[in-house]
Amino acid sequence: MIIKSLELADFRNYETLDIHFDKGTNILYGDNAQGKTNILEAIYVSATTKSHKGSKDKEIINFEKEEAHIRTYLDKEDVEYKVDMHLRKNKSKGIAIDGKKIKKAADLMGLLNIVFFSPEDLAIIKNGPSERRRFADMELCQLDNFYLYNLNHYNKIINQRNKLLKDMYFNPGLKETLNIWDSQLVSYGSKIIERRSIFADQLCDIVNEIHNKLSGGKEKLTVKYEPDVSIENFEEKMKLNQEKDIRSKMTSTGPHRDDFSFIVNGIDIRKYGSQGQQRTAALSLKLSEIELVKKITKDTPVLLLDDVLSELDSNRQNYLLNSIGNIQTIITCTGLDEFVNNRFEINRIFEVANGVVERK
Repeated sequence: MIIKSLELADFRNYETLDIHFDKGTNILYGDNAQGKTNILEAIYVSATTKSHKGSKDKEIINFEKEEAHIRTYLDKEDVEYKVDMHLRKNKSKGIAIDGKKIKKAADLMGLLNIVFFSPEDLAIIKNGPSERRRFADMELCQLDNFYLYNLNHYNKIINQRNKLLKDMYFNPGLKETLNIWDSQLVSYGSKIIERRSIFADQLCDIVNEIHNKLSGGKEKLTVKYEPDVSIENFEEKMKLNQEKDIRSKMTSTGPHRDDFSFIVNGIDIRKYGSQGQQRTAALSLKLSEIELVKKITKDTPVLLLDDVLSELDSNRQNYLLNSIGNIQTIITCTGLDEFVNNRFEINRIFEVANGVVERK
């Protein structure tokens, strides 16, 4: 899998952009706030339909314009694809693959598999559970359309159930409909729990080997899935917590409250690990993503590194760079100094300044 080129129009600070990538390692360098991350964001949107920052479509369109365009050319298993994305401030986005409009954004997922690594990801271990759920969801949604389907429906039902719980304050008679939503929530939620459990097992097999090497053979890392409720007890717990949910006007049970724990040599490093341990585990986790995509899709993902190297010490830098291998990689950085002391092949270099990209 490689991205051949990217064209932007009125996206963030780019009035126009046409950039052609090498199939190996591509460096985007320049001062902060010049537009380097915006290029990675556009690729992320092309793959997932969403911004990695959580930004809404109207926020990533040029401030003075009403719409923006992203066009991405891919080469997947020797077949070329063109993904067109039309972003509009006051309407939903339009997406086309090879000129044919797709009805659901979900139809795009899995065409372009990416692994995105930013400095924020180094805190995924010590941050709240929502960050770890997001990590699992974004990977699973790229790899498993069935999971994406169940997650989308589950999230819609959660929103509708929470709205119903609020409306019941003014209209108690609505309680009669609560069991209908609960039944659907259990149905979709159980499938999410089952898939997340498999995902944790798959990830654990890979991450332990990577982390062992990264820590010089000193640490064993285990990933454990911590579901809020088991599939067997889901329906019963929903019933037991109905009155509590009515009082709080929120759904208190389900996989939207799941978490993942990271155990190093028997210690939960979310709570008791040093910052160094947490950052090393996060790096192991992202590198495991790459291997998991390879294993499941039989193809390589595109790796996006957003100013990560400056956050890592030289040992972790070297391990990361040496792990990339034959994967197409697009790296942003403020300068080229990070690569001077590394025996690391750079295939293409671009300087980014004030929304203008120049190949060096």
